[in-house]
Amino acid sequence: MKSTSLRTLLLCLGLLSLAACSKGKEQGQQQMPPQEVGVIRAQPQSTPLTKDLVGRLSAFRSADVRARVSGVLLKRVYQEGTDVKQGQVLFEIDPAVYQATLNSNQANLASAQAAYVNFHKTAERFRQLRPQGYVSQSDLDTAEANERTSSASVRQAQAAVESARINLGFTRVTSPIDGRAGQQQLTEGAIVGNGNADTGASSTLLTTVDQLDPLYVNFTVSSADLDRLRAAQTAGKIVLSEQNKTTLQVTLPDGSKYDQPGALDFSGATVDPTTGAVNLRARLPNPQHRLLPGTYVTITANLGEQQGVFLIPQQGILRDVAGAYALVVGQDGKVARKNVTADNMHASSWIVTSGLTAGDQVIVSGLQAVQPGAPAKATPWQPDQKAGDQGQQASAGNTKPAAGKQ
Repeated sequence: MKSTSLRTLLLCLGLLSLAACSKGKEQGQQQMPPQEVGVIRAQPQSTPLTKDLVGRLSAFRSADVRARVSGVLLKRVYQEGTDVKQGQVLFEIDPAVYQATLNSNQANLASAQAAYVNFHKTAERFRQLRPQGYVSQSDLDTAEANERTSSASVRQAQAAVESARINLGFTRVTSPIDGRAGQQQLTEGAIVGNGNADTGASSTLLTTVDQLDPLYVNFTVSSADLDRLRAAQTAGKIVLSEQNKTTLQVTLPDGSKYDQPGALDFSGATVDPTTGAVNLRARLPNPQHRLLPGTYVTITANLGEQQGVFLIPQQGILRDVAGAYALVVGQDGKVARKNVTADNMHASSWIVTSGLTAGDQVIVSGLQAVQPGAPAKATPWQPDQKAGDQGQQASAGNTKPAAGKQ
């Protein structure tokens, strides 16, 4: 009987001890302070509308240097890969045949001029004698006809001389523009031709001259992006730049920024049916000839200005299968999730166009220690402090009081 009472007493004492421990744990949990997080207050502002694209450089002007007369290529006068001036001689074609043709035409011109002088004097004499009746009207008409015919022969001979002189000048092939001359396509001794309009044959290409300052940057923008831009402009969320004010920054293949900004100077009016994109072109200064045509570069185009958007540091925007979202500390001190639209970046911040409201306390640091529905203590976030470091400091600061209470 006594042993039964003793066991009952011990059982009651054990139950009381368990209840006290459980109550102590609950009180300890209730006394744990909320997690400290770094937040920024979302404020609407205006920011440049930029878009990263890939473009290809091309020469501002590119001129083919072709043979305009047929003959044997005698020599190359310029040095390949050097800058040349407009009108500078680049090649020489054998001029012997064209010089002989010019000489022959000049002789024909002299003969025609001599014949004209004779016929002209005869006609003048007949015109003076006709009033006195010393010559017949028929003889005067014949003399004047011969004068007109010889005059036409002179003009014809002059045209032939001029044509021969032009062809002779074409034997000295010159540069049509200022620029950098490329590699020669034919060596000395090659037969060159001026083409044939009847057969469709083109004249012989000798080299190419490219103007390298400025350069063109050719790139494309999808028609869908342009539609979204126009829709946002209609809604008043975006103020698009005028064509002559749209600028771009070029990033070179090595990752460095080019020190000269470009300006948009052409926008296509049609959509390419194969790619669904619109062609655009910008002009880029290249005074030191650092850039070369054909190079692919990354460009950041400034298309306008976005109004009423939120700039959130990169670490403050999270993503999962549902899309982009941000965690905010509400008025009740608890963490809430807000789905946002953040498709572009400005500097190191995401541009949030929807999903946030002015005054939202967006969590930037300490994200790994909180979850939606949990309480949190909002403190201003310091931009020079990394999110992970601040989160660790916040965790450490919260554990010290608990350790002291124990």
